[in-house]
Amino acid sequence: MIVLNQRAVLRALDMPACIRVMRDTMRDVADGRAVQPLRQYVHLHGSMGRLGMMPAGLSERGVVGIKVITVVDGNLGSDFDSHQGAVLLFEVQHGRLIATVDATSITAIRTAAVSAVATDVLARSDASVLAILGSGTEAMSHLDAMIEVRPIRRVRIWSRNTARARAFIERARLHHVLEFEVAPTPEAAIVGADIVCTATAARTPIVDGRWLSPGAHVNAVGSSVATRRELDSAAVARATLIVDSRESALHEAGDFLLARFDGAVTDAHIVAELGEVLAGRHPGRRSAEEITLFKSVGLGVEDVAAAWYVYRRAMQHGLDADVEFGGRRPEDFERTPSAGAPA
Repeated sequence: MIVLNQRAVLRALDMPACIRVMRDTMRDVADGRAVQPLRQYVHLHGSMGRLGMMPAGLSERGVVGIKVITVVDGNLGSDFDSHQGAVLLFEVQHGRLIATVDATSITAIRTAAVSAVATDVLARSDASVLAILGSGTEAMSHLDAMIEVRPIRRVRIWSRNTARARAFIERARLHHVLEFEVAPTPEAAIVGADIVCTATAARTPIVDGRWLSPGAHVNAVGSSVATRRELDSAAVARATLIVDSRESALHEAGDFLLARFDGAVTDAHIVAELGEVLAGRHPGRRSAEEITLFKSVGLGVEDVAAAWYVYRRAMQHGLDADVEFGGRRPEDFERTPSAGAPA
């Protein structure tokens, strides 16, 4: 069993590659080639955090796995990511644990990559103005993802903490030559934007449906529990709603569930899963004026597929210092004699 740390994941899993992996994975979900149970949570005593367990299997790839992760909102704005944990990969023939992969980096990259897949099939082809609500790890990953699928030229960043929004832009300018601006309010960020990505820890709506411009596309990723939402009921009702998984959305997507509770929508408002759009079973965007919404709660199968890709890359390109063996490097094992063997 090998341990692939955060540095190894970042080296192996670039955004274009992850977008390709997620496109195939979402088709697998829609076509029944993936096993995707609902996640389970255990609340952490004495904190606002929770432990999530997300098992999944990819039958045709011969791998099963589980992501075990803590989500601690108090980490936002600190040196620690809000998501901490690991993806455990098992081969199916003998049931061996073959790899433990850092889940913090996997989660950040695969979430944004799935949003990019959705944006590629749902956003207008000329979408160039991007609004990002949030200034954390997932917000930065979404910036990286959106520029891969649309000709983004202007980016508006809103955060409850203006200093963090400014710091986000300073970091982003090291890698992207774009027009950046700090939006003073969510409304200022959203009005006139072609693509809106919400990646916050908001418990109550920060997006008013009246602010969405005709033809806008929204990726809502911040909430993955039934009691929280970033979008108000009007935003959900105005949009053509695509989800990553119907079953997960009906149990976990607070943006949708609370809109349904308000009487703004019914279950029929979910028109398709993303994989069904990719497979051509739903047309996706049908007009230039249509508002589209991709509601993502995150799926364990996405984590397993991304970790499997990282594992195979590590095997194909050799083991280096970025691949850890119980805290030691591979050459340490080569120099260590087996038990009972002569030195």
